[in-house]
Amino acid sequence: MLAAWRTSERVLWRTSAELRVGDGLAALASGAADVYDPDEPVDLYGDGIVAELERRTAALLGLPAAVYFPTGTMAQQVALRCWAGRTGNATVALHPQAHPEVHERSALSVVSGLRTMHPTHRPRLPTADEVAECDEPFGALMLELPLRDAGFVLPTWEELVDVVEAAREREAVVHFDGARLWECAPHFGRPLDEIAALADSVYVSFYKSLGGLAGAVLAGPESLADEARAWRHRYGGRLFQQYPAVLSALIGLERELPRLPSYVAHAKVVAAALTDALRAAGVPWSRVNPPVPHTHQFQVWLPYEADALNEAGLTQSEETGVTLFRRWFSEGCPPGVSVTEVTVSSEGLTWTAADVKEAVEEFLRRVG
Repeated sequence: MLAAWRTSERVLWRTSAELRVGDGLAALASGAADVYDPDEPVDLYGDGIVAELERRTAALLGLPAAVYFPTGTMAQQVALRCWAGRTGNATVALHPQAHPEVHERSALSVVSGLRTMHPTHRPRLPTADEVAECDEPFGALMLELPLRDAGFVLPTWEELVDVVEAAREREAVVHFDGARLWECAPHFGRPLDEIAALADSVYVSFYKSLGGLAGAVLAGPESLADEARAWRHRYGGRLFQQYPAVLSALIGLERELPRLPSYVAHAKVVAAALTDALRAAGVPWSRVNPPVPHTHQFQVWLPYEADALNEAGLTQSEETGVTLFRRWFSEGCPPGVSVTEVTVSSEGLTWTAADVKEAVEEFLRRVG
């Protein structure tokens, strides 16, 4: 599949995983001088360019301090572990579809000794009432913005403010899983620093949306940052040198971050065109979720087995040079139904509604 996506002439988005090593190195070298002085020494154990990325990210988020981590999984474990020690309560309230519950092999409990509870099981973030009505205390409320596995969904700004206030009334801290926080600003109609100001701590990723090689930042108060650095060392995250990944993060902040609003806007165009094209094609049932995307990513649900849809997508890529959909999954879906994730980035900005309709028709012809 990866080879077919790489050679496709038309795609809605490309991922860094499609790059060849030489292309990736060339891109990194060509962009380095725009974001950092290449004559500066390489980093050693988090100084130099790493400290500069921390400073720039903290400034973007309007928070006092930031700490760079090699992975978001490590950053969030450390954040929530630190808050548990400070609040005296090791219970974390979060959504059952949140990243730590689904994609981290129970690391919060197995590695960090924390316990989780769920204010809601609805496919959205919890409401203020649900947080207020939790039948047991919790030390931290973690909100994933956007909630990826539910369809990259977000609350309204007013709902977000209310749910944060509800947690505060329960004397809990609030942590934002903001791996994709970068593209939330258009939905909320607020700048990043105003969004981040609602939380006690925020984690952001550099390879999701920004196209970095890897890495994440945990931002918050200076005292939290100091403690997080100690735990980062204990967790094995104090790496000798990290400048290639950090350079890619700085390039992402410089180049991709300003473009994200245009991706979010065009995702709405693509989603509407998909809805119309699937309806016009006579598909028995389909769903674009959410119908109007909250970010530049959304889900598409179709009433076919994943294997059939993956085969159709692969042959379309190979035979026409057009990649519309990528991997389809049936796990967690009703029988006979599959879901895929769609992202719109710079490559997708040229797609018109007519282009989407033509690609849908070609795709469905291969489904049979």
